[in-house]
Amino acid sequence: MSTRETAGFLLGPALLFCPADRPDRFAKAAERSDAVILDLEDAVAPADRTRAREAVADYLHGADAATARRTVVRVNPSAGADFAADMQMLSTHQPPHIMLAKTESAEDIQAVHRSLPHAGVIALCETAAGAAAAAQIAEHPATTAIMWGAEDLVVSLGGTSSRHADGTYRDIARHVRSTILLAAASRGKAAVDAIYADISDTAGLAAEAADAVGSGFAAKACIHPSQVSTIRQAYRPTAEEAEYAAALLEESRHHGGAFQFRGSMVDAPLLRHAERITERALAG
Repeated sequence: MSTRETAGFLLGPALLFCPADRPDRFAKAAERSDAVILDLEDAVAPADRTRAREAVADYLHGADAATARRTVVRVNPSAGADFAADMQMLSTHQPPHIMLAKTESAEDIQAVHRSLPHAGVIALCETAAGAAAAAQIAEHPATTAIMWGAEDLVVSLGGTSSRHADGTYRDIARHVRSTILLAAASRGKAAVDAIYADISDTAGLAAEAADAVGSGFAAKACIHPSQVSTIRQAYRPTAEEAEYAAALLEESRHHGGAFQFRGSMVDAPLLRHAERITERALAG
């Protein structure tokens, strides 16, 4: 099972956020990314959310099946009038993917599932409570993936920034990032890495995306179309990596257990790595 096929999660690797009150950007965001996330929460002022819901409803109503499969709607946290209004609007359109902001429990996932029983839920764990409950959230059958968010997490902790001055994450952010990945993988679900907010820092994004690939994140979210190609490049194996993986898998057909290949010992985990590289090469 490939990483992006985990629990039916077929999105990615680059998931692009788009404010739900900017319908003029919906089609372009969808064209330029692997999946678009129409954001009804933080990207939209509370006074504009009714208009944003109408824009999302119009878009989903006119979307063909292929476009709908690549569309995620980020809804407001499960407690409150905005969530109820989001669910009421979406119940008419039944989108295949919902991202639940500030997920903090399996009960939050169930609240989405009651209204949208056929939707897969990407649980956005971006608070201390959400991070602490990540394993239980991942266990819910409707959860297809878990994403983490750094800045809201730090706000919930009483901090002021998720990163040091050099751009690296503080220890608590790194801990939660690992916690989300472990919770997702241990329950057979996909993990989505957080956004990289500095749009101008392509090198920093490339390094973080490469680490996401190497660590096992199925996808990475982004906030600007210019970041999509950098994320895609990170998930696309180099020609050398693809050649090595293919040659290794071919050689493995002649061996029943561990064997030596190009000067290194190879066993089952390394073969699995090679299979994933080959899958990404074919998908890219």
